[in-house]
Amino acid sequence: MKNKGLIGTLIILVVLVCGSLISEQSKSKTTQANKVVKVGILQYVTHEALDEIEKGVEDGLADAGYSGKHVKLTVLNAEADQSKIQTMSKQLVNAKNDVVIGIATPAAQGLASASSKIPVIMGAISDPVGAKLVKNIKKPEGNVTGISNQVPIKQTVELIQQLTPNAKTIGVLYASSEDNSVSQVAEFKRYAKQAGLNVVEYSVPSTNEIKTTMSVMTGKVDAIFVPQDNTIASAFTTVVDLATAAKIPVYSSVDTMVKQGSIASIAQSQYDLGIETAKEAVKLLNGNKVSEVPVKVIDTGKPTLNLKAAKELGITVPDDLLKSADIAVKE
Repeated sequence: MKNKGLIGTLIILVVLVCGSLISEQSKSKTTQANKVVKVGILQYVTHEALDEIEKGVEDGLADAGYSGKHVKLTVLNAEADQSKIQTMSKQLVNAKNDVVIGIATPAAQGLASASSKIPVIMGAISDPVGAKLVKNIKKPEGNVTGISNQVPIKQTVELIQQLTPNAKTIGVLYASSEDNSVSQVAEFKRYAKQAGLNVVEYSVPSTNEIKTTMSVMTGKVDAIFVPQDNTIASAFTTVVDLATAAKIPVYSSVDTMVKQGSIASIAQSQYDLGIETAKEAVKLLNGNKVSEVPVKVIDTGKPTLNLKAAKELGITVPDDLLKSADIAVKE
């Protein structure tokens, strides 16, 4: 009888403990379901490429369930103003966002300077080490991780030779103030030299000097390459118009620029880069530490052509390139 009583007591205790655990799990799930995460996004400047990244980030967050009442999203745009970058970075940090996302190198740098605790997600930064955002992309030591989209420079040089084999002197137009551009130019010169091409650098401090610089370079080069550069991107139509008038082809580094008039690019979808950026943010929102989320490097692309620009410049696109490329603009 005593044993039966003891067994009965144990059964009751087990039932009570299990019930308590189920109740706690239910409460935990309810709390998780009702939790509102705070995400801050700082975009460096308005232009189509960065706009596409930002759109991809929002859609990527929504795909993971962070939309509507489940997320408080704050999106700020510094419009290439350094003082605004600093002010807006502090604003997003002071708002106690769970994660902050910097779209373009200056924005990510501003956020990283504003806080050493809140996780900072890089939205498509071409050279995070050179920009001093991370030291080790495989195992970030600080509070910064995210996406590094490294422009496929070697593929770009090969594309230039394939599409315009008579082009021997390539002018590279970039902003001297952008760390990511400087590193891309160095890599472009290295691969171009190996391919027997002559490279002439043309750097500008701001968009105000682009017209003057273009008037000089169009008389000295056979083609122009524009790296992933926010300053040049914000005035890209000016670059294309002046180059087209001089019958000089422009090679770009992002897909949106081909739509804007460059002849070709080894392109990476800016929207897809935004989606990938969101995935990195979601990992941290779900509890991962920054050190557990390596920087994801995307360093390949696909030829993207502007057939209308090629026709206007009298350039014949090889059949094998036509078969392997995406067509952004038809004739």
